[in-house]
Amino acid sequence: MKNIKVPALARVEGEGGLYIGLKNGKAVEIRLDIYEPPRFFEGFLKDRYLQEVPDITARICGICPVAYQMSAVYALENALGVKISPQVRALRRLMYCGEYIESHALHIYMLQAPDLLGKESVLEVAAEAPDVVKTALRLKKIGNELLKAIGGRSVHPVNVCVGGFYSWPDARVIKALLPDMEWGLNAAIDTVKLALTLPYPDLEIDYEFVALHHPDEYGVIEGDVLSSNGRKLSISEYENGYIEEHVRHSNALHSRTVDNNTYLVGPLARLNLNHEQLMPRAKKALQEFGIRLPIKNPYKSLIARSIELVNFYEEAIRLIKEYKPGGPAHLDLKLIAGEGSGATEAPRGLLYHRYKIDARGMVQFAKITPPTAQNLPRIEADLFKLTPKIVSLPEAEATLIAEHLVRSYDPCISCATHFLKLKIAEK
Repeated sequence: MKNIKVPALARVEGEGGLYIGLKNGKAVEIRLDIYEPPRFFEGFLKDRYLQEVPDITARICGICPVAYQMSAVYALENALGVKISPQVRALRRLMYCGEYIESHALHIYMLQAPDLLGKESVLEVAAEAPDVVKTALRLKKIGNELLKAIGGRSVHPVNVCVGGFYSWPDARVIKALLPDMEWGLNAAIDTVKLALTLPYPDLEIDYEFVALHHPDEYGVIEGDVLSSNGRKLSISEYENGYIEEHVRHSNALHSRTVDNNTYLVGPLARLNLNHEQLMPRAKKALQEFGIRLPIKNPYKSLIARSIELVNFYEEAIRLIKEYKPGGPAHLDLKLIAGEGSGATEAPRGLLYHRYKIDARGMVQFAKITPPTAQNLPRIEADLFKLTPKIVSLPEAEATLIAEHLVRSYDPCISCATHFLKLKIAEK
């Protein structure tokens, strides 16, 4: 009997347990146990007025509230059959840039890099390289400031509504962020350089990558749901290709394709499928630093995040320069009964919403499929691939590598606590 226990896996959002069962040195059972109680957000939304939905769903996640708001408003706008103005769309995309910046800077420097550097936390990194951590904090703060300027506050913004924004942000405040954004773009390019120097465990996996794809821009809002296996669906057809299921060991639903395959969403999927739509400087960084695609190593999602960090700083600069509010900030909605779907790319991956509303604009049904629910089966499958490489290692080293694999996904189990227990048992 061999046991490896991790009483607290820090830097993972939520509560869960990892069980690896071995027989004759081989993995025969792997479970990512999510034992945290369900949060019932879909139930909370029933009989709520549609304009309440963006504010309620934002509370699902403190790091990516914009993603939940944006998927919600697009789904509800589709239910009503309304189309937003180009100015509103550009501002939504700029707001999303802020979310990517703060989320990616946090994950790269604070959550995953300490693992790759063999440190227990970013505090150890700060002791040896304080300037690196100061850069990370500034990178993240700039994203937060952009969210605050557009949304009224950086956590759970309050300016988003179905049909647009409650009011146009002050152009002077938005444009005052340009010097910081210019600094951030250069710091993001340096982040790519740093990412390429880090030591990554050797693990190559033949994934099915799934992400939003838009022919004219890097997939974030709107477009089609594209798979590296050739499947292409409109957002309204998403549930024809991807299904959720309950599993005994988890309070989180697991997602699979309709042909019962696991798939990967998130930065690796986006970059591998959408690299042709990157902004010019981000695309140049791929070529300049010799980054070969597709990247199939889950640990190297940090490299994909670093390229995206460049991309969204670059796009934010363009959108800020072009920002010139005009016309109404939001539509006057004509309420009708209807059903609509919406999907956007959260930093962690594809986030799908579907709602039914009645003629008063009250929600009668809500379905939310977060990125981590889609990735949980894939994490378990990755651990099956990883286990032969770690069973003969010293316990502490094997444990760290398994923890790091889970952490490389940046899983959002919930926004409550930060613990995950690991047990490896020999059967």
